[in-house]
Amino acid sequence: MNDYPIHSSPQSDILSSAFLLGNVGAPFVIGLAVGYFAKKMLRLALFLGGAAIVLLFVTEYYGITEMTDEKLQSAATAATGIAKQSGGFLMERLSHITSKGVSAVAGFFVGLKIG
Repeated sequence: MNDYPIHSSPQSDILSSAFLLGNVGAPFVIGLAVGYFAKKMLRLALFLGGAAIVLLFVTEYYGITEMTDEKLQSAATAATGIAKQSGGFLMERLSHITSKGVSAVAGFFVGLKIG
């Protein structure tokens, strides 16, 4: 018989600091950083897209270009589709960081909120 006390291994102790930092803390911070960056880039893309549309309106006013409403709407639809795909890609990638992916995805949403 074994005289040594039975201790739980570090992997099975879910309240240990090593487990929490590796599986909850670090993935949350990664998700937070990605969410914050994604929101800032979305805002920048919307700003640049709005500037491009205003420039198109101005050039149309002066007769330099011609833009129909249908072309403008199809371009906006394509841009929205690209944004949805990239958001889906980020969520998919973050969900693989930990075994359940909950911490990183939660961090992503918090980053979107504060970004």
